[in-house]
Amino acid sequence: MTAQCEITAKRAAGAELGFFERWLTLWVFLSIVAGIALGQLAPAPVQILGRLEVAQVNLPVGLLIWLMIIPMLMKIDFSALGQVKKHWRGIAVTLFINWGVKPFSMALLAWLFIRVAFADWLPAAQIDSYIAGLILLAAAPCTAMVFVWSNLSRGDPLFTLSQVALNDTIMVFAFAPLVGLLLGVASITVPWATLFLSVVMYIVIPLAIAQALRRVLLSKGVLDAVMVRLHPVGISALLATLVLLFAFQGKAILDQPLIILLLAVPILIQVYFNAMLAYWLNRTVGESHSVAGPSALIGASNFFELAVAAAISLYGFESGAALATVVGVLIEVPVMLSVVRIVNGSKAWYERGART
Repeated sequence: MTAQCEITAKRAAGAELGFFERWLTLWVFLSIVAGIALGQLAPAPVQILGRLEVAQVNLPVGLLIWLMIIPMLMKIDFSALGQVKKHWRGIAVTLFINWGVKPFSMALLAWLFIRVAFADWLPAAQIDSYIAGLILLAAAPCTAMVFVWSNLSRGDPLFTLSQVALNDTIMVFAFAPLVGLLLGVASITVPWATLFLSVVMYIVIPLAIAQALRRVLLSKGVLDAVMVRLHPVGISALLATLVLLFAFQGKAILDQPLIILLLAVPILIQVYFNAMLAYWLNRTVGESHSVAGPSALIGASNFFELAVAAAISLYGFESGAALATVVGVLIEVPVMLSVVRIVNGSKAWYERGART
């Protein structure tokens, strides 16, 4: 293991649920209220911000997304890829869930609930857009918050680090084709040019910038200090993005407040299904509990920052897709904390049945 990888693993092991993360659901709710109020009280300035676009990329949102994503991507140590073979069974299970189960199960649940079960309670013109947003939400595994979930479940930090590094590498190449495939299967028009532009804008470029900054800061020995200062910036950028989004979505939400609850149903089912499937598969193949816990959490959680950015780029601020991805943000923390509690509370059961 390289010294850099070891240092990063220790940081991951010490990750805690900070003040902003602990109350993220509250901040998101307050951002919703603030955004709706802003859209109703000052519609003209909001519309001006919405028109500041270049090549279908809204400039204010593009800047906020970079401020949101880059600090998270700076935490990733790609030298951890050398540790993949140490826990290859857990890695294989998580990859299977992240790329072979989760996006497809979400597409199925989205069709079942949004197009069939809930269709009468949703605006018909937004049905395809809601499904697209749910697919975007499930198509990319979480990058940063999983370090917190792994620590809370007493997970192996090296497994978490290597899994996240591998997922990020795959995401650069697989996100656009996977989203395009699932949208096509769902009979939704695929805006390929905008989709690939979103990958470049919100994965490739931020990842390159983040890793360049990481190397410079590591060489100067100030990475930890800078990351502490940048942490509130990422959360603040996320909340500012949500305020703008709900400034545009406000009228639709006020007209049909039930929409958020209906969109939450397939997300909740998908999270628990994938988490428990990953947990059970790790037990079946004989992985340790310290690997099974973070594997379940990585398998269940989503890179919602990327999903929000891609939804806005592909379908716009006022789209059902953007709203669907934000519902994922709204329920992320309480749902993942409940998965942590399930994993920790079932450790004795897990270890009684795990193969050696």
